[in-house]
Amino acid sequence: MRIDKFLKAARLVKRRTAAQEMIEVGAVRIDGRTCKSSAEVTEGRTIEIAYMARVLKVKVLCADESLLKRPQTVPYEVTEERQVSTDERPW
Repeated sequence: MRIDKFLKAARLVKRRTAAQEMIEVGAVRIDGRTCKSSAEVTEGRTIEIAYMARVLKVKVLCADESLLKRPQTVPYEVTEERQVSTDERPW
């Protein structure tokens, strides 16, 4: 599954276009490396997402699109969450 679709389906980002913009500016990383919107997400990978005031690091538990549509599916596990100041750019 593409990273932009995963972020939307896992409810980490509200809109897919917002996910694409975040990826374009470098606010999303897979396994510590910058990526493109078309990058593939598989189970076991680590995704880092830089929001305005925090950085969230998650481990992918489920990357199957059909399973993500079910409300009982847990798509990720939060491994780290840290606060950053708004004037600091985390990447």
